[in-house]
Amino acid sequence: ASPFVLRARRSMDKTGMPWHLRYLGQPEIGDKNRHALVRNCVDIATSDNLTDFLVEMGFRMDHEFVAKGHVFRKGIMKIVVYKIFRILMPGNTESIEPLSLSYLVELNVVAPAGQDVVSDDMRNFAEQLKPLVHLEKIDPKRLM
Repeated sequence: ASPFVLRARRSMDKTGMPWHLRYLGQPEIGDKNRHALVRNCVDIATSDNLTDFLVEMGFRMDHEFVAKGHVFRKGIMKIVVYKIFRILMPGNTESIEPLSLSYLVELNVVAPAGQDVVSDDMRNFAEQLKPLVHLEKIDPKRLM
């Protein structure tokens, strides 16, 4: 069985913003013609002591990075354009270097189960970006 994975994130620009904890389920194995990866997601806002709480629960940090960019919305779609920066000294977000000169474009939609029409909307939006960006469905198992 795959490990239980949680993702914790927070804004570095605005102090006092809550941490966000996200659980992403395993991708659904279904129709290969589906244009988007589909999986369960639980996202909650938490207090400032989230990292201490997760360590006490037995979780360990696997990786840490800084993402700098912009968030756009089009209906229920969230488009995030950002660069990923590697943290040179763990815990010090001031000491960073870019992993690449390229930007990452991520397209997300949170929708109820069974809404396969949403993936068609994502595909249509991706087609509009095609001259500039090549959007593809990424298999997370391939990255591990």
